[in-house]
Amino acid sequence: MIGFDQIFAPLFNILTTPYLMGLILLAIPLGMFFGAVPGLGGKLGIVLLIPFVFGMDPLAGSVFLLAMHAVVHTGGSIPSILFGVPGTGPDAATIVDGYPMAQRGEAGRALGASLGASGIGGVIGAVFLAAMLPVLKPVILSFSPAEFFLLALFGITFIAMLSGRSLIKGVAVGFLGLLVSLVGLDPHTGSERFTFGQLWLWDGVSVVAAVLGIFAIPEMMSLAVKGGAIAKVEGKAKAYDLGQVLQGIWDVFRHPWLTFRTSVIGAAIGAIPGLGGDAASWICYGHAVQSAKDQSMFGKGDVRGVIAPETANNSKEGGSLLPTLFFGVPGSSGMAILIGAFIMLGIQPGPHIALTGMDLVWSLIWALALANLLSIPVFMLMAPAFSLLVFVRGALLIPFVLVLAFLGAYLSESAWENMLILIGLGILGYFLKKYGWPRPPFVIGLVLGHIAEDSIHKALAIWGPTFFLRPLSLVFIAMILATIGAYIWRQRKARDGKEVHFDI
Repeated sequence: MIGFDQIFAPLFNILTTPYLMGLILLAIPLGMFFGAVPGLGGKLGIVLLIPFVFGMDPLAGSVFLLAMHAVVHTGGSIPSILFGVPGTGPDAATIVDGYPMAQRGEAGRALGASLGASGIGGVIGAVFLAAMLPVLKPVILSFSPAEFFLLALFGITFIAMLSGRSLIKGVAVGFLGLLVSLVGLDPHTGSERFTFGQLWLWDGVSVVAAVLGIFAIPEMMSLAVKGGAIAKVEGKAKAYDLGQVLQGIWDVFRHPWLTFRTSVIGAAIGAIPGLGGDAASWICYGHAVQSAKDQSMFGKGDVRGVIAPETANNSKEGGSLLPTLFFGVPGSSGMAILIGAFIMLGIQPGPHIALTGMDLVWSLIWALALANLLSIPVFMLMAPAFSLLVFVRGALLIPFVLVLAFLGAYLSESAWENMLILIGLGILGYFLKKYGWPRPPFVIGLVLGHIAEDSIHKALAIWGPTFFLRPLSLVFIAMILATIGAYIWRQRKARDGKEVHFDI
C-alpha cells in the first residue's frame, strides 16, 4: 500500500528546495524554446542539454530534463497556430483548426485554448501515471528474463512500424542499433566483440555520443544545406491580446468532458511503447470530431480541434514514463533519449525501481505536474517573443549546436574517442534522414540491446528454449505478430487505394 508520506514527501522536497524549483523554472522556457523553433523539438533539446546535466545529482538532473521535455509541445503550438508551421511533429494536428482561427483574428483565443489544454493535459497525465502505480507494481514484479527479452523485441518492432512509412526500414534500423549495442566485452564470457583491439570500446558505444550523432549532427547538416530561415513563413504573426488568451483558457473549462477524455486517451496511448505523440494527437483529434454533435466547423477553426490534440500532446508524457521507468522500454523516441540521459546520471530504469526507486518516481511525477502548471504564466509572458523564432537564420544555430554536441560526447565518459563515434554516426544519421529512413529505432535498438542480450542469456539458462512457451511469453509473441499483421493489413488497404500508400 502506498502511504501519503511516500507520495507527498517528494513534492514537499521539491517545493522547499530552491535549487530544484529553480531548475524547473529554468527548464520551462528552454523547453518552450525547443518546441517553438520548428525542427528542433524535445529530442534535440534533451540531446543538447546533456552536457549541462553531466555530473549533476541524479534527482536534480532528471527533474530538469523531464520538466524541459514536458513543455516542448506547449511551445510547439505557437508557430503551429500563428504561422501554420508545426513546431514539433505532434503539433501538426493543432494546425488543422488553430491556424484557421488565427487567420480569422482569433489567434489569442487559439493560443489560450492550447495553453489551458496543455497545462491540464500534463497534470492529468501525471495523475494517470500515479494512479497506475498500485496496479503496475505486481505486474512488474511478475516479469522474468523471458518476458523482458520479448518485451525488448516488441518495443523495437512497434516503434519501427510507427516511426516511418516502411516497417522493413524501421526494423532494419532498429536491428542495426541492436548490432551496435553488442560492441564491447561479452558480459557472460568477458571476450571482446567488435572492439578492433581498441581499449575505449570495451565498455561499448556511448549511448550519449550515439544519440548526439544520430539526431543533432544530421539536423545541423540538413539546416546548413537548406540555408535561410529555420521555417518558410509568409507574412507576420496575427496580433492578439490578453483578453483573447483568457477567453481561450476559459474555452477549455467550457468543454471539461472533452478535455478529460482526450487527456486520458493521450496518457493511455503514451503508455504503449512506440505510439508516441503523433498518434496521440491525431487519434484524440479524430475522437473530438467523431464525438461532436456539430462537426461543421472542424477544419475551419473550431476551438475543440485545438483542445483535443494539445491535451493529448502533454498527457502522453505521463503515460510514456510508465514503460520507460519500470520496464526500461522507451514509451516514445523522446523517452529513448531520456533513458540515455538517465543512465548517464546513474539512474538505471527497470523493474528494480518499483522496489528501490519510488522516491525518484514520485519526484518525477510531481516535476511533470509542476512544469505543466508553471508553464501557463511563462507562456503568457513569452509567447510574443517565441513567435519570432521561426525567422531566425539557421546558420546562427549551427555553430552553437555543434559545440554542445561535441562537448556532450566528450563529457559523457571523458573520452575524446567518443567524438569519432559522434562524427561517424552523424554521417550515418544524415543519410538516414536524407533518404527517409527512420532514426528513432536505432537509438531504441541500442538502448534495448543490452536488456535483450542479458535477458535471453538468463532465460536460456533457466528454462532453455522452452521459455518461448511460457504464458506471458506467448502473449508477447502474439503482440509482435499482431504488430506485423497490422502493417501488412495497412499495406493491403493502401494497394486498394483506401489509404495513403506505405512503401517498402
